[in-house]
Amino acid sequence: MTTTAPNQPNQAAAKPKKLSMKARYSALTRDLDWQPSYVSEDEMYPHTTYEGIKIHDWTKWDDPFRLTVDAYHRYQAEKDKRLYSVLDGFAQGQGHLTLAHASYLNAMKIFLGGVTPLEYQANRHFAYLARQFNGPGPRFAALCQSIDEMRHAQTEIHTLSNYNKFYSGFHNFLQQHDRVWYLSVTKSYFDDALSAGPFEFLIAIGFSFEYLLTNLLFVPFMSAASFNGDLPTMTFGFSAQSDESRHMTLGLEAIKFILEQDEANVPIVQEWVDKWFWRGYRVTGLVAAMLDYMLPRPVMSWKEAFELYFEQQMMNGLFPDLALYGIRPPRHVDQAIREKEHLSHWLYDTLYQFSHAANFTTTVPDEEHMDWLSQAYPDTFDQLYRDKWEETRALDQAGKRFTYPGLPQLCQVCQVPMTFHADGDPAHMAQHYSDHEGEHYNFCSEACKWIFDREPVKYRQAWLPVHQIYQGNCGGPTLPDVMAWYGYQDGDAGEFVGSIDDQNWQKWHRQIEDKLGTAQEVETALDAEGVTAAAASVDASIGKDA
Repeated sequence: MTTTAPNQPNQAAAKPKKLSMKARYSALTRDLDWQPSYVSEDEMYPHTTYEGIKIHDWTKWDDPFRLTVDAYHRYQAEKDKRLYSVLDGFAQGQGHLTLAHASYLNAMKIFLGGVTPLEYQANRHFAYLARQFNGPGPRFAALCQSIDEMRHAQTEIHTLSNYNKFYSGFHNFLQQHDRVWYLSVTKSYFDDALSAGPFEFLIAIGFSFEYLLTNLLFVPFMSAASFNGDLPTMTFGFSAQSDESRHMTLGLEAIKFILEQDEANVPIVQEWVDKWFWRGYRVTGLVAAMLDYMLPRPVMSWKEAFELYFEQQMMNGLFPDLALYGIRPPRHVDQAIREKEHLSHWLYDTLYQFSHAANFTTTVPDEEHMDWLSQAYPDTFDQLYRDKWEETRALDQAGKRFTYPGLPQLCQVCQVPMTFHADGDPAHMAQHYSDHEGEHYNFCSEACKWIFDREPVKYRQAWLPVHQIYQGNCGGPTLPDVMAWYGYQDGDAGEFVGSIDDQNWQKWHRQIEDKLGTAQEVETALDAEGVTAAAASVDASIGKDA
């Protein structure tokens, strides 16, 4: 008789069967879910019932990410390695001197103060959704997006931090995000979403912002970086591009999942789409001003971007599909389409007049830039806006640089200064109002009035910067008091020409020319050495291989 040692079986153990990617994904995500036994489901998930949305089967959620946590972090780590190698090389090579011009960075100051803090806010609230949704599918999707948003906030700060060593306006963006007048436009948008219910937040940020409008926000900034020599920001854009694609997929899955669960969800979702399209659209007005006026090398006009990324992709692509679910295009979208000829001019005019109280500098567009605007807006710029800029430039040249002498009236909902023209009537300013419980409220558009009238108790509580200044809550009664409360330093605000950044830019490039010669002299020398021809030959061969 033979005996077998306890740890030595007669036959080799069967080799574990390797799971398919789909099975492995399920095992590490959905299969980890459990049914509560000592509390009811309503007690465990108390926040998903009061908005009126009816969900009958959470398992119908189609996971848009299809990544496990370990695979997700490996993937993101590889992207971070590539990004930070570019950041290090750019910093070591004095890359800040290779930008198209120092004035380009005013656009990045708006991005850092207006957009980057929103990434962190999104991180916080998607983490909340990762706990509060009943189904494991949407919980895990929200978890992944939460981590994405934290990474975006960190990498955006790191990407732009190098410029803080050399240029004004980058040093105090978090405090300014909470206090500066124009940044309340972006901050109030997210505060509005954060104070909504979980399903409305998913439509507000996951669908309306990430899907409907993200290309209008994200692509212009990254394209502008590429055209203006900002290699770090362009690289960050490529690094985040795959994340944004997944976020768009999540937004689309979210709205379809809700609509497919119950027909009673359709009118609720429709009103959210109406509301959040307009709220997001007003935020993109800052992008419009940046695209058309703040880039030394313009990449595209706001009108062109709006037609491509919204009218063609969304109005002609997305909404015909959503019509099958009973969803129509957003209320007031026709007004947004009409405003594509005007939005950037209205907003930059406002930023120019009030840049003495902003964390960036502005200047009048020169003749070459106005010619570009004339080509981009052949039906409106010369007729409505060129004369005003030429008059403004004449004042500037006479030493009478125009700044608005008071404080602007703000829209109660979007908080943009009310410098918009009436819809379809450029000869008159837009002015809408509602009275609620004895108080008078002003709005920039019929759309913002409609949003207020739906939820007056919410929007009457808006923290309007101008009101706060008048009430003495912003450091004191004078402009220097308010600027100190904002956390500004010399050179952060006002006119670009003659500013600290302008003076430093000219000084640094004079030093370069003293050592290397002018750009024309360097090009001539390269031609003489045959370097330019050799580089062109290499480029041609690469293009041929491609």
